[in-house]
Order: sequence, then structure tokens, then C-alpha cells
Amino acid sequence: MAVWIQAQQLQGDALHQMQSLYGQHFPIEVRHYLSHWIESQLWDAIDLENPQEEIKAKRLLDSLIQELQNKAEHQVGEDGFLLKIKLGHYANQLKSTYDRCPLELVRCIKHILYTEQRLVREATNSSSPVGGMMDSMSQKYQQINQAFEELRLLTQDTENDLRKLQHNQEYFIIQYQESLRIQAQLSSLATLPPADRQIREPNLLTKRATMEAWLTREANTLQKYRLDLAEKHQKTLQLLRKQQTIILDDELIQWKRRQQLAGNGGPPEGGLDILQSWCEKLAETIWQNRQQIRRAEHLRQQLPIPGPIEELLNELNSTITDIISALVTSTFIIEKQPPQVLKTQTKFAATVRLLVGGKLNVHMNPPQVKATIISEQQAKALLKNENTRNDSSGEILNNNCVMEYHQTTGTLSAHFRNMSLKRIKRSDRRGAESVTEEKFTILFESQFSVGSNELVFQVKTLSLPVVVIVHGSQDNNATATVLWDNAFAEPGRVPFLVPDKVLWPQLCDAINMKYKAEVQSNRGLSEENLVFLAQKAFSSSSNNPDDYRSMTMTWSQFNRESLPGRNFTFWQWFDGVMELTKKHLKPHWNDGAILGFVNKQQAQDMLMSKPNGTFLLRFSDSEIGGITIAWVAENPNKAGERMVWNLMPYTTKDFSIRSLADRISDLNHLLFLYPDKPKDEVFSKYYTPPLSKAVDGYVKPQIKQVVPDFATPNPDPACGNPTYMDQGASPAPVNHHHPYNMYQNIGDPILDAEGDFDLDDTMDVARHVEELLRRPVESQWGGQQS
Repeated sequence: MAVWIQAQQLQGDALHQMQSLYGQHFPIEVRHYLSHWIESQLWDAIDLENPQEEIKAKRLLDSLIQELQNKAEHQVGEDGFLLKIKLGHYANQLKSTYDRCPLELVRCIKHILYTEQRLVREATNSSSPVGGMMDSMSQKYQQINQAFEELRLLTQDTENDLRKLQHNQEYFIIQYQESLRIQAQLSSLATLPPADRQIREPNLLTKRATMEAWLTREANTLQKYRLDLAEKHQKTLQLLRKQQTIILDDELIQWKRRQQLAGNGGPPEGGLDILQSWCEKLAETIWQNRQQIRRAEHLRQQLPIPGPIEELLNELNSTITDIISALVTSTFIIEKQPPQVLKTQTKFAATVRLLVGGKLNVHMNPPQVKATIISEQQAKALLKNENTRNDSSGEILNNNCVMEYHQTTGTLSAHFRNMSLKRIKRSDRRGAESVTEEKFTILFESQFSVGSNELVFQVKTLSLPVVVIVHGSQDNNATATVLWDNAFAEPGRVPFLVPDKVLWPQLCDAINMKYKAEVQSNRGLSEENLVFLAQKAFSSSSNNPDDYRSMTMTWSQFNRESLPGRNFTFWQWFDGVMELTKKHLKPHWNDGAILGFVNKQQAQDMLMSKPNGTFLLRFSDSEIGGITIAWVAENPNKAGERMVWNLMPYTTKDFSIRSLADRISDLNHLLFLYPDKPKDEVFSKYYTPPLSKAVDGYVKPQIKQVVPDFATPNPDPACGNPTYMDQGASPAPVNHHHPYNMYQNIGDPILDAEGDFDLDDTMDVARHVEELLRRPVESQWGGQQS
């Protein structure tokens, strides 16, 4: 029988657990209408820890959306019309949520199916699992859910014991009042005649003795009940601490790490719905136990009995307060980080969220959140609980926001939509550190109370490190600082320490992740590409990948020291390649038409064994963001000799005039893309269509490229009159450097947005110029083009 059919028969708490699996991240209607399709897919065949499986996950996502759309199209009638709209909306919602992280959809559905199977199995007392969903993630989720079930049973047990204790204590007090009445009667016998006293006194004395014996025995019993209850609460709190540690120190920290890597182009961190549901269960259980402990304390005060219970209850109350404080402060998180390269006078956004806000009714009196930018030193002082009140390193506009409760999703969050960093106050730089290596952070803080002002919390959370720039020309180096920090930061570090050197394979993982994200391509850097980069980084000639596995690269080698014979760093060169590919070469990179990471000698060795007219595309070694064409042809000065020619590198400026495909089409001497593909077969789909015929007697000109020594134009009358652009070619390095392509125009950053003189921004520009001037003159303007 289908799992969904059985799941619909669940009752009570099992039904509630099943319903809690669904929400905005995956609507229950989708599960219902696509139940057969969902259960027939091989979700368990996808390894969630393997990024290569993302393609399979994407296919499943696309199929799911298509199934939803098909189901929507077949709805008829009045009810069908509403369902058609709803299913269409869900299709768009799922595409928007999981299009960039399809593995998260697989993770979500696997968890849903496994939990449903477990609930059905428990409900039917069956010991055999339905299907094979026992992957590691599902096992972890199962352990967490089992712990919550154990906590629920423990809390219910202590609730029953507390009621029993209260009932017994109330009966004890009644009996105690009776004993006082007997004692009063005995006292009143003194006023009676001796004969009457002798008749009544023995009976009252017997009653008093019996009552005192019962009260003594019952007091001991009550004390034992209190101690037993306290011991049970101790056990519950131990399990609560353990469960909270798993959720906050493991699951939430992992989510934050995924969020940090997403800043480098890693897969999205995924939704917070499951984490929030766990945190809310923690909050609910903690609060129930806290109330029980407070009631036990009230019973003790109502009937004091000498013993260790007072100390035990004080200890329990202190422990439960620590636990709920840790939960509240840890679940005040940044759902959407501010940009890590932050330009002054530019609008930016961020979102903070309190995962337990709804469950603790914080939204009944919505708190306000304040954002402040602080320096690395101020962040260190903050974590040491040193007094940093009112300290900041700059001024943020629109930095206050009230948290809003969203009833449909149960989330309490503050959306900062229009923040702007008006000015920044920099600290003294250390050694060779530049302004683009200085790290700041956005501090978000708030204050609110829970439980009718019983507990007041001051919560704070720090954003990922932020590098502040005042001009776009600083973006390149600032991005390097952010990439290194995101990739190599260790959990629980002192802000914002990172290792000064890392293993080369670690750096390869980081730049490959960044490259794929920037270029928006599934084609990352191959092992051959990474060997080329290692050769460039370490000035090595080895082609063996194993030679680099144990080598380390320092931050200085990465983006502080220029490459040998160049006036740019390793990162600046690599970032230029990414920018060029992202803006102009993406389709050709995805097609595999660009080898790219090949040096001049390798290109010559590869081409000399191929027919004349064979060419390849490689990134320029000597120019940031340049790509060149190398091809093999006859030496015009020596009959019978063949040689490899290299075209002067193209840059973004060139491709803004004419695309790479059109330029290759213009050059008739280029025949085959290495190794042997006819060029039209590879590039023709990207050629610009021919211009239209003359209009009103005017013929439109067309720009075409020629290489003088290889010019064999074959103009097409339908294309109008071509205007040819000269492009230099040489079999050897050419000294035609273009310094004006190296740096962007700085404009006038001295005036702020209102046209006022801004001293801080001016000092940043001055520091930037100072860094340029410190570079050797000969390395700035000299060097060779390749």
C-alpha cells in the first residue's frame, strides 16, 4: 500500500508530527496530488554529500515541476479552477526555492518520506522498514525526532508526578489542619471538670498520636516525591542540553557554514524551516519544564519541609534558565547576510530572524533590531564581554527595523531593505596590510522579554566579515579578502582570524567553487587547469598534479605579492579571467571551446602537430582579463617552415565592439578549433546575422577584423561595406602593452553623494593611490605581452 495512503490514517500526535513536515518549503498539497510520482522516484540513489549529483537532483526538480504543471492543466470545473491556480503557484514557488539548490529538495523529500514511513511503521507496530531511506541524514533526523519523543514522554511523566505531589500535599495540609484542631481540643480540656477531662482526654491523645505519626510518615513521603521529581527534572534537563547541543552546535553551525561558503559561490545554505521546527520544539519543552520547576518551588514554599530540596530546585531553576538563554541568543541569526564587499553610499539589505520568536510569543510585543558597523577589534572585545557600548566604526543610515511576524510561515524576522553606509572610520593598518584587507562586521542587536516579562534577553549577532570600499577599483582586492576568509575560517574562531597559508588543494576547491558560481557554469576547473594555475602560482614547470598536493600558498602569494615579472597578483590575474569569461565568453566556455588555462609554450607544442589553420583560445599570461588566439601556419619568411602565431590579447573593451565568435568568423585563416573541429561547427550559432539591405539609399557599414599578414577578405555584398580593424599577430612576444586597460577610471570619489567633501573617503582613495605608487615603476609599465 502506498505510504501516503497509510500516512493519512495516522491519529493524534503521529498525525501532528506528519503535518509538521510540510510548510512553505514543501506544501502538503504537492505531496497529496503527486503522491504516486514522489514515491516512485529513486531519491535514495542520490548522494547528498556529492556535488556531482546536483545534475540528477536538478532533473528530479524539473520533473516534479512539470508533473505539477501537468496536474494543474487537467483541472476542470469551479473547484478545479482554484486548484489549478494553487498548483501553478506551488510549481513556481518550488522552482524559485530549489532551482539553485536542487540537492536541498532531495534532502527535504527524503526526510519527509523516511519520517512518514517511520510513523506508519510505529502506528502499525511493524518492525520491517518500508523502503530503503536509511541514509545518514535521515538517520540523524530520526535520532533527533526520537530524542524529542523521549523528552515529550519525560515531560508528561513529570507533569503527572507534579499533579500527584500537589494532590498529596493538599491532602497533607488538610490533615495538618485537623491535627491543629485536635491539639486545640486538648488545650481546651483544661477548662473542663476533671471527670469530663478524664473521659475525653485519652481519645484525643490517641487521635493526636495517630495523626502525628501519619503526618511524620507523609512528610517523609512528600519529601521523597519532591526529590524524585527533582531527579527526573535533572534527567530531562540533561537530555535537553544534549539535544540542544546537537541542534545549535551541530545543525545550526553547519547551516551557518553553508551560508558562509555560499558567499564564495557554494550551493545555497538551504531553508531554515526544519531547524526552526526543532528550535520551537526545544523552546516548548524547555518552557514546560521551567513552569513545572516553578510550580514545584511554589509547593515547597507553601509547605516547607527541611531537607536538600531547596538547593536542588534552585540549581534546576538556574540550569533551565541557562538552557533557554542559550537557545534564545543562539537562534537570533542572520538569514540574509549583508554584502561582504560593501561600498559606501550604496544601498544594501539584510534579514535577521529569531527562530523561537513565534513559540515564545515574542511577536506579541515586536522588538526592534538595530544594525551597527564595528571593526575587527571591537568584535573581539564584544565576544569577550568587554564594554563596547555605543562603539561603532561608521554610520549606517536606516539601521533600525521592527521584527515582523508572518502568520503563514510562523517566522519572526526583521528585513532591513534600505540600509546605506554613509561613512567608515578605519583603524591603523598593520604592516603591509591594505585597506581592502581590513575587515568589519555588521552587529545586529535587540532586546525583548518572554513570559510576561519574567525573562529579559539582550541578543546580538555578527554578520560575516565585511570589507568596505569607496570605489569600484577596490572590488577586486576586497573580493580576495572575502574569498580567503569564507573558505578558510574555522568554527568558533576569534574574529576574524584565518590561516596565513593553506594547502594548494584547499585553495583549488575555493577558487573552483568561485569560478563556477561567477561564470554560472557546471564546467569547473579541470585537473589540467589547476596544474596550470599551480605552475603560475609557484613559478613551477612540473606537469604532475601530485607535486602540488602538499604545497602551501600564503596570503601574500595569493594577493599581496605580484607574480614574477608582472605588475599584478595571482588573484588579480585569476579574477580578470573570471570577469572576462562571465561577461563575454560564458557560452564558449560551457561548450568547451576555450582551453583557456594554457601557456604559450604548451599552445605551441599542442598546435605544431596539427594541420595549418588549427587554433586554440588561451588566457593571456601578461594581461589581466585578456584572451588570445594561437594558431599554426606557414612562416611567410621561410618556405616550408611552420610556426605558431599569437594574436594580441582581446579584452572586455574589444568584445564590447565585436564578439569573439564574429572575430573568429572574420579570420579566414582560422580553420579548425583544436584538436580538429571545423570552426563554423563550433561558433556559427553565435555569429551575428548579416545586416539588412540598403534602406532609403543608405548602406550600413559593418566592422570586421583583419590580421594584416593573414588578410584574405571575402566580402559578401549582402553585408554592406566592411570596415576592417587591424589586429597585430606575432610568433614572438610583442611589446604593445596597454596601461590604460589596467585600471578603471576613478572619477571623483572625493565628493560624497550630496556633493560634500568627505575626508574618510578621500583618505581611502589616497591610500589606494599610495599602494599603486609603492609598486616598482619598471614592473608597472614594462613586461611582455603574451
